Amino acid sequence: MRDNNWIEINCLEIEQPIGVFYVGKISWQDLLEISYSEKRRIIDEGKNSETSYFGIQRELSDKRLKEISHYVTYKDATFPSSVVLAIPSVTRIDDENDIVNVEFDKSNNKLKIRKDNKIAHIIDGQHRIFGLEKYKIDNPLLASTLNFELLVSIFVDIDDDNQSMIFATINKAQTKVNKSLVYDLFELAKTKSPQRTAHNIVKLLDEEINSPLRGMINRLGKANDPLRETITQATLAESFMKYISQNPMKDRDILKRGKKLERVDERELKIRFFRNWFIENEDDKIAKVIWNYFSAIKRHWPLSWGTSILTKSTGIIAFIKFLSPIINKIGTNKVITEDEFYEIISKIEINDGSGIESDFNTKRYIPGAKGQSDLYKELMIKSGLSN
Repeated sequence: MRDNNWIEINCLEIEQPIGVFYVGKISWQDLLEISYSEKRRIIDEGKNSETSYFGIQRELSDKRLKEISHYVTYKDATFPSSVVLAIPSVTRIDDENDIVNVEFDKSNNKLKIRKDNKIAHIIDGQHRIFGLEKYKIDNPLLASTLNFELLVSIFVDIDDDNQSMIFATINKAQTKVNKSLVYDLFELAKTKSPQRTAHNIVKLLDEEINSPLRGMINRLGKANDPLRETITQATLAESFMKYISQNPMKDRDILKRGKKLERVDERELKIRFFRNWFIENEDDKIAKVIWNYFSAIKRHWPLSWGTSILTKSTGIIAFIKFLSPIINKIGTNKVITEDEFYEIISKIEINDGSGIESDFNTKRYIPGAKGQSDLYKELMIKSGLSN
């Protein structure tokens, strides 16, 4: 229920060692209304590395806010965990007068919260709230049509010490899900998506008997054979998925809604040369091109293959980047053969060898972005594609 002064939400009263709190649901618009002023303070203080506010120990990520503002419009968008708030029961006006902020009616499990943008302190969930606010700012005409309720856990009159402990406990206990495991889970999806296509291609490369990458891909984030499984599924999938989609999550949502993606023209195809094949359900062509490409690389550097950074993230990322100028030279609408790839790759003079005898080593190409960039530049120059 909404009126001019109060927001009323359905709640359950929960008792735990820390005390009593309330768990319920609230519309995202109502949540913004009662926590707006606090959010402004969090944003302002979050930009200051010396902030002492417990709830924003990690600076707000503009990238994450943008991701959430898009995500909330997807067909299967969900935030199943609670936003955690602290609300004082009263606000002191002067020595003799208080304003009541919150009332709980135990007979019908209703919690009334006074509408005031200075009431709710955010203990946890600031990115979800700010992401929704960004959506509202970016889409003023559509915001009123977004139906999105949030779970909230509300602590009344909880002191700063307990608030900080709640925040620390929630975030300390969280373990980030390995990205390779996330990609593997796309195999369970019923709807086509760039992520599922990428996973299926990686799986094919890892499992097929004659694949150049057979048994070399760390699929679930923890290698069974660290010496052999030198490249993670996430690294490989993300390196070539950019040639399929500019926005994989958006494409996934469009397809999940039963709509079709539009083919790209020749200009766009120079950047995302796998996209039309993906749209036309010709994923086998994408897989074949990647298979042929790595086969040609293995053919030219057989001793370095599997024993050097050639098949680790530095080498894989640099060579997948190098795939773009090769395909644009040979043709974006054909399945390029191993021999066609080899004709270009064989011109590149980088010493082959096993382990430290190979020029594909960490001294020459240091791990990280710089090593990847240095290797890519060398590939471009020695292949003659930089001319």
